[in-house]
Amino acid sequence: MRSILHTDSQILRGTTAGVTLVLLTAACGTSNNKRADSTALTARDTAMTGVRPDSLAGRSNSTVVASSQQAVLDALGTLGGKPIESLSATEARKQPSPTDAVHSILTKEGKAVAPEAVGKVVNRTIPGPGGALPVRIYTPAGTGPFPVIVYFHGGGFVIATNDTYDASARALANAAGAVLISVEYRKAPEHKFPAAHDDAYAAYLWACMHAASINGDSTRIALAGESAGGNLAIATAIMARDKKAPAPVHILAVYPIVGTDTTTASYVRNATAKPLSRAMMAWFLKQYVSTAADASDTRLNVVAADLKGLPPVTIVSAEIDPLMSEGEQITSLLKAAGVKVEQKTFTGMAHEFFGQGAVVPMALDAVAFAANGLKSGFTR
Repeated sequence: MRSILHTDSQILRGTTAGVTLVLLTAACGTSNNKRADSTALTARDTAMTGVRPDSLAGRSNSTVVASSQQAVLDALGTLGGKPIESLSATEARKQPSPTDAVHSILTKEGKAVAPEAVGKVVNRTIPGPGGALPVRIYTPAGTGPFPVIVYFHGGGFVIATNDTYDASARALANAAGAVLISVEYRKAPEHKFPAAHDDAYAAYLWACMHAASINGDSTRIALAGESAGGNLAIATAIMARDKKAPAPVHILAVYPIVGTDTTTASYVRNATAKPLSRAMMAWFLKQYVSTAADASDTRLNVVAADLKGLPPVTIVSAEIDPLMSEGEQITSLLKAAGVKVEQKTFTGMAHEFFGQGAVVPMALDAVAFAANGLKSGFTR
């Protein structure tokens, strides 16, 4: 497998801790690997929003983007963001996000930008390996005790916060009828690999021991995450298995980072896609890893891990996403390892669409699909 450390594309060389990393910074390409269902947008999204030929570069001409999704991408483009891969981590964290684009659309349409209501939201800290670990706990309406979701937001291990992914957390808590603990794990480059992974595992163990204190049921705990958080969810379940800790009842991974190979079909086809490009992913990985060994560590490069004995998994993928191939690859590997897995690629959708239900109808379908998986784990 080719990794972020070896590529025949344009490269950037950076030295960290005496080790030279070779990382992709820009690449464009097309693929003859066309998806038969690339134009098969759901009837719901088509009827409500229509579709138009996709205007983003670096993909097969057969790909179309739902106009509701295109509206978010267009709005994001008007917010003046700079290419993440050209910035420092501090500067990158100040750039507009797809969440900002959603709020921009709602504001222009005269609609409320208030978040989806849940029963209760509490910010607190729990003990972590690097000190106090901030978490945000979402409790649905009702009496409980509720099942529990330990959730890890996205951002390439570098950017974004619980605020950025607040819409996803609220939607999942309500749809799954579960207490959701959103973990503000440490970020790179200030905290290199495996800091985020260590925080994720510590948060999971805390949930196992203290579920009752947050009106949760310790026998029904699932792991969930988006993008980098999807990696953390799967890696945490593997760590729990290997360390003989209580096993989660389910894993939800939304367009997860599960490898360090930037030459997959979807990396090539979606090389310049928005809001996540191939160059951005290489930049994210460069911020998090220190050595070649880090890049090949199976906590990060999950496609090389032993996947046997894991709980059932639900995987959500987006078609217009460099990570699409990884989602489909890990699905095949999980099945080969005897793990029950359900995976769906949402056509016409881009990375980060999952939390955009306020303006992207297909995001609501994705949340429902994810919640069904989680609830199957809670009831088994």
